[in-house]
Amino acid sequence: MSEDENKNKDNEQHRLRKELPDEVAPEAADGGDGRDDAEVSAAETKNPSLTGRQRLAKGLWPPRVSRAQLIVAVLLFVLGLGLAIQVRSNSDSSALRGARQEDLVRILDELDDRTQRLGDEKQRLEGQRTELENSSDQAEEARKQTVERERQLGILAGTVAAQGPGITLTITDKKGAVQADMLLDAIQELRAAGAEAIQVNDVRVVADTYLTDASGGKVSVDGHKIGEPFVFKVIGKPQDLEPALNIPGGVVQTLEKEQATVTVTQAQKIVVDALRPAKRPDYAQSSSQ
Repeated sequence: MSEDENKNKDNEQHRLRKELPDEVAPEAADGGDGRDDAEVSAAETKNPSLTGRQRLAKGLWPPRVSRAQLIVAVLLFVLGLGLAIQVRSNSDSSALRGARQEDLVRILDELDDRTQRLGDEKQRLEGQRTELENSSDQAEEARKQTVERERQLGILAGTVAAQGPGITLTITDKKGAVQADMLLDAIQELRAAGAEAIQVNDVRVVADTYLTDASGGKVSVDGHKIGEPFVFKVIGKPQDLEPALNIPGGVVQTLEKEQATVTVTQAQKIVVDALRPAKRPDYAQSSSQ
């Protein structure tokens, strides 16, 4: 191409640029976004085109959280945690939730019997007070009641033998899985059911009785080692004592889970003859004049 033709071509391009509008010419010159061709090429080389998923991830992370949004998020978390705890506490199953109807009726009967026993004890004490107030010989009446009270306290303290209706609880444990706390649960359940005298093997159970685990699969009761079979002789109302041991999740079920054999036998005459020596207090003295 000759020099004249090149010159004519440049003049034509210069004329066309002058005819373009002012707002279009810069965009055409720099690629339409304010950058020249060199800048656009460098940006495309440095940052290749991103996919839609990549652009979404880049927009979400790092998160841009304001202080108000953070406070709302914390409050919602605390509210959700509280609701979860409440739902869990309401959905927890108790030992009585899956009990049969006859078991629930038996438990209610046991509670009624306990209420009746407390009412009878209240009436008995009120009767004693009335007799003392109305007796012509109050001194003799007081002496009789004192003797009877001494006998009752002797039974509770284990210093005298006792007999009466009750049950015999026998626990056979060949694997040595029965521990002291299980026997203690049985004693507590029997006391709650109205047991008046309890003897485990050859040891009398009283208010300050303690049980600990001993070597060889044995249990120590007040320092005396006893082994299986564990035989409980219990004086009380048999119709109250036996159901108390057989409530769902109670003593019998707990022991049977440990593969122990439990037998409960009612009898009209149970003899509790294991005695404890009467202890004389070292410091306490009677305050009566």
